[in-house]
Amino acid sequence: MKQLLVGVSAFLFVAISLVTSCNSSENKVQEGKTDVMEAEVDLKEANEEYLTDIENYKKETADKIAENDKRIAEFKTQIALKRKEFKVEYQKEIDKLEKENNKMKNKMDGYQESGKENWEKFKMEFSHDMDEMGQAFKDLTVKNVK
Repeated sequence: MKQLLVGVSAFLFVAISLVTSCNSSENKVQEGKTDVMEAEVDLKEANEEYLTDIENYKKETADKIAENDKRIAEFKTQIALKRKEFKVEYQKEIDKLEKENNKMKNKMDGYQESGKENWEKFKMEFSHDMDEMGQAFKDLTVKNVK
């Protein structure tokens, strides 16, 4: 009788362990599926933020480039009022700025999405170049005052 009781107890222990471990695996699978779905949602949101950032930055720089075009046109009209010896010098400076402005426009228009890390690097370099160009416009304005 004692042996039968030990056998039944062992059988119940094994059966309960199997049922518990099966249930645990199902929970793990369900948790894994939930984690994957959450990661996919996070990835989608991050990708949308990345694309929105690119779009917004392109709009900002397009506005700056258009403003630069306007300033270049203004400088060209001001050249007509300068003395002949200054016209050549200013025309060279304006031509240089116009080429740089067109280069920046083409660089931005040609940008292809290639990952957030590459975008951040491109954006940093482009902003730096735009700042330098803004300084060149200021320097030309200072020269015009003289």
